[in-house]
Amino acid sequence: MSEVIVTVKDRPIREVNREIKAALAEGNKVIVRDTRSRHNLGVGLPPGADIRFEGSVGYYCGGLNDGANIEVERNVGWSCGEAMASGEILVNGYAGMSLGASMRGGLIHVKGDAGPRCGVAMKGGDIVVEGKIGYMAGFMSHAGRIIALSGAGEACADSLWGGEVWVAGPIESLGVDSKVVEPSSQEIASVEKLLDELGLGDNSHQWQKIVSAQRLWHFESRDASAWLMI
Repeated sequence: MSEVIVTVKDRPIREVNREIKAALAEGNKVIVRDTRSRHNLGVGLPPGADIRFEGSVGYYCGGLNDGANIEVERNVGWSCGEAMASGEILVNGYAGMSLGASMRGGLIHVKGDAGPRCGVAMKGGDIVVEGKIGYMAGFMSHAGRIIALSGAGEACADSLWGGEVWVAGPIESLGVDSKVVEPSSQEIASVEKLLDELGLGDNSHQWQKIVSAQRLWHFESRDASAWLMI
């Protein structure tokens, strides 16, 4: 596999993405340089694609990912990996808000912290954050796992519908209709196996597993006032 260099600078993003996809279609690995934190880079990449962004990128990088292996050298803006179906995204720096919003599968791994609403409306897959996740992480998530190794901000797992938020470290506060439960040994083993694969496993994590308390699952108009106070 040969490497193809694509330079962003001030070029139209549509033109850049066309060049990226053309190089990937020929079986090349793509290195994207001079990214300048531009938005919408590497959206809708196909299975088997291998791409590295040198520098930081802006909003929606790796959105709609359908099986590509994406690496970002530094930081990502809002909604990295939004609605991705499969594949992997590695962020070597920090992630902005709404990381992995509405994602359905695959893996996002962030070396630093992640901003607010990490995994919002998540439908599947895994998000691993080595740092801390911001406020309202997992907001209205339906499935999948968010795994944070260094704590969580306020209103963690607010209005969680399904899925799980795993936190090693302090949680500033739980969100509406979420609760901490004792994970089974099999569940812990599954999480630790994933971390081992990422080179992060040390079997010393003190896990807090957060799930839905399920009070918001059943709404009746006659109980509206009580429901709004949950």
